[in-house]
Amino acid sequence: MKKLSFIIVLLIIGKSLLAQQDPQFSQFMFNNFFLNPAFAGVEGQTKLTALHRSQWLGYQSSFGDGGAPTTQLLSMTTPIYKLNSGFGAYIINDNLGPQNNLEIQAAYAYHYPLKDMKLSFGLRAGIFSQSLNYDQYRAINPDDPLIVNKNGRESQIRPDLAAGVFLKHEKFYGGISFNHITKAEFDFGVADSRNALQSHMVITGGYYYDLNFDITLMPSAIIKSDLNTYSFDLGVVAFYKDTMWGGLSFRQSDAAIILLGYSLLKDKSLKFGYGFDYIIKGQNAKQPTSHEFMLTYELPVSPEVGKKVIRTPRFRH
Repeated sequence: MKKLSFIIVLLIIGKSLLAQQDPQFSQFMFNNFFLNPAFAGVEGQTKLTALHRSQWLGYQSSFGDGGAPTTQLLSMTTPIYKLNSGFGAYIINDNLGPQNNLEIQAAYAYHYPLKDMKLSFGLRAGIFSQSLNYDQYRAINPDDPLIVNKNGRESQIRPDLAAGVFLKHEKFYGGISFNHITKAEFDFGVADSRNALQSHMVITGGYYYDLNFDITLMPSAIIKSDLNTYSFDLGVVAFYKDTMWGGLSFRQSDAAIILLGYSLLKDKSLKFGYGFDYIIKGQNAKQPTSHEFMLTYELPVSPEVGKKVIRTPRFRH
């Protein structure tokens, strides 16, 4: 039974918090590349994205160590016209108090023209690093020989793999992906616990409805499942002349969300987005609000290399 205290810590992190195994984003409809490697290059132009999320802002643990989860994401995706394909990469840092997850991933996608649609197949490979800060844990049994000499920070790095399919049309999009296919294990020297990353299926979809010439509505959804349980987000965003947008979203059994955004610069290539979460369940264990900031920049398309971008109130194509 002396092994129990440390194993419980690992199991709580790896099993009970499956919803937080991967970071969640309120602006999921603008972050398809993180969700599906087949999205790499699908938009037909190079895009850079920076995102910061502060979850349960102001939360502090009972012991004063650690704090609220925070996530930072840097990503880029670009088409490879001559190969009918695309490339993308991202770095993500997800801090969960005493645990920190760091990912460095690269993706390649092949684009297959299908009438007035584009069907894309993608693979993503990289590394997943998990770190534990033992100084922030409070052991059930402080004399447990497995943890008595554990202090400071310890990290393990494992390979990671994902695959996906994405379909893009002028009026709609949809995709399905499978992540953590290798089910990487992190044991931190505890033979009886493997704390494996669970493989998840992610389904995304959205539809563009022109309310009038200036306003376009985009309902969207995401479903995440480990094939035993599932969770979903539903949202709808209204775009005005491709210049500003606003919308509402709902995360199952968690939060109601307000989404806002604005396009900057004359060519609208620089976009700023903001998501405000209001927690509707479990406020006793959390702070009531989360905040998410997103900045994207789209590089101009060279007429000599790719199709010229035609701007519409709906989106670029």
